[in-house]
Amino acid sequence: MTFSPELEAKFARLVTHYPPGRERAALIPMLLFAQDEVGAITPEVVQEISRRLKVSPLEIEEVVSYYSMLHKEPRGRYHFQVCTNISCMLLGGAELFEYLKEKLGIDNHGVTPDGLFSLEEVECIGACSWAPALQVNYDYHHWVTRERLDRLIEDLRKVS
Repeated sequence: MTFSPELEAKFARLVTHYPPGRERAALIPMLLFAQDEVGAITPEVVQEISRRLKVSPLEIEEVVSYYSMLHKEPRGRYHFQVCTNISCMLLGGAELFEYLKEKLGIDNHGVTPDGLFSLEEVECIGACSWAPALQVNYDYHHWVTRERLDRLIEDLRKVS
């Protein structure tokens, strides 16, 4: 499998941040970068990163299955992760998740037919002080209301 020249350069720089023999510490960043480019952690991505880092495919599969930010299936261009853990739940996170399911017409782990949006209920995004919170790709949104969510969706549709 080949990646873009930009990702190849990023991988080359990344492994230099670790002492010789410890390059496997680059596994999670490499998986995230590859996922961003390819759209998911495919079997081909697993094989290629396994070869580069000299880590078994099984070890990579274990990491992918553990971390919720790593996905084997493609997500939407804008991936909504709605926190429904205790702080967010108490301040309306579960209701926002249900509202978003209805508004987008998809269920948990679903992708809209146009591939623009996907949705995931998550336990925690580390934003308890700003609940209810959600994340769209790598961007956090705090103190989310239905109105703010509606504006966010409209804005994302405009830039697409």
